[in-house]
Amino acid sequence: MKGMVLVILLVIILSLFSCEAKAQRQLSLDETISLARMQSVDATVALSELKTAYWEYRTHRADMLPEVNFTGTLPSYNKSYSSYQQNDGSYTFVPNNYLGLSGKLSVDQNIWLTGGKLSLTSSLDYLKQLSSGGTHQYMSVPVGLTLTQPIFNVNNLKWKRKIEPVRYAEAKAAYIESTEKVTMKAITDFFELLLAKENLNIARQNLQNADKLYEIAKAKRTMGQISENEVLQLKLAALKAKGSVTEMESNLNAKMFQLRSFIGLSEQDKIEPVVPTAVSMMNIDYQTVLDKAHDNNSFAQNIRRRQLEADYNVAAAKGALRNIDLFASVGYTGLNKDFSSTYQNLMDNQIVQVGVKIPILDWGKRRGKVKVAESNRAVVVSKIKQEQMDFNQDIFLLVEHFNNQAMQLNIATEADDIAQQRYKTSIETFLIGKINTLDLNDAQTSKDDARQKHISELYKYWYYYYQIRSLTLFDFQKNTTLDAEFDEIVKK
Repeated sequence: MKGMVLVILLVIILSLFSCEAKAQRQLSLDETISLARMQSVDATVALSELKTAYWEYRTHRADMLPEVNFTGTLPSYNKSYSSYQQNDGSYTFVPNNYLGLSGKLSVDQNIWLTGGKLSLTSSLDYLKQLSSGGTHQYMSVPVGLTLTQPIFNVNNLKWKRKIEPVRYAEAKAAYIESTEKVTMKAITDFFELLLAKENLNIARQNLQNADKLYEIAKAKRTMGQISENEVLQLKLAALKAKGSVTEMESNLNAKMFQLRSFIGLSEQDKIEPVVPTAVSMMNIDYQTVLDKAHDNNSFAQNIRRRQLEADYNVAAAKGALRNIDLFASVGYTGLNKDFSSTYQNLMDNQIVQVGVKIPILDWGKRRGKVKVAESNRAVVVSKIKQEQMDFNQDIFLLVEHFNNQAMQLNIATEADDIAQQRYKTSIETFLIGKINTLDLNDAQTSKDDARQKHISELYKYWYYYYQIRSLTLFDFQKNTTLDAEFDEIVKK
């Protein structure tokens, strides 16, 4: 019986260890970035914004293509009374009781060059009196051509052909930038977890060393080699190290939850971040970065779009000073009680209308709107000029930070190695009584600070590099422009 119990316990223990091993997951920086780009909420939002821009652009392009429409009334029944003026001028009411059917097929084409609209139509109407003999009649318009053309108004279609492609190009660039920003967020969360892990390792090592040193100090105190004050200092250091371990474990769990949540992993996954190596040290030229940013960044498209929109608003305000519309329609009409005869003996059908709306006295309202639009355009131009200067300055500072960061990382790496060796030597020296606890504590503090500094400088290097990528949409390692299969992406 005892043998059976032991076997069951062994199976349970092994299953627990296997589950824990399965939940343990080593994660490199590249894997973290890949998961963030595929599964993070920020990546999903960026994709949704791109899809919105894509379908808006598709809608704009559809406006330039012929549109086929069918409108109909199937059927229309009317039984009512209408007023009617008789020959003597008096009014009376007459009954209406009829059934009507109508259908119209049209092909409409916007004319972007002039801003007008051309329609080719064909229609058929049927009317049957349900009283007074029950007569019926057909009326057909086999073919009709209609032109609607504003004369002086702003050509909205022409302006949209200028603005919408720029807006979509801006959205595509913004999508890639958003993807790079997702990467930057993943890098931040990854290094925060890595730093939390290193801090926990430091705290545990410090606790282990503090416990050993305290035990040694008690023995040396017994032999009278150190003072009671030094023993108490080491005991206090051991207590602080124990409290630091608890604090660092809590911080590690918080940072792990933060990273798991961002990259879409389950709470059962225990992440073990792997310390990354820096990319090949490189020195990036400011002018190269600036040129790439102006060519690829959405900021350049944003500037162009805002300038076009400001020009469009001025043109629209000027077009509203006078409003003249031309409406012309030509075609044929057939009328008969017999359906087939309706398409014979056709009669001409022409309509030409010119509508005019020119303000005689509006107290300068329309002129004022033109001035407002022109003033707004001047404000936009001034803001764009300032934004361009700030943009260039930010790029200059970023390039300076990145180029300096390589040296800072090398210094931090070397300082970390030296501090680790110094601490190891300090412990050995303390054991033979050559240094006191203050020197030992100083060596430990320097070791911890150097390790944290190393992780921090490594993080800055990666962060600056991807920040430059996000501004230039250019991979300086592969020397290629960042791009995406947008048509494939929006169909996912």
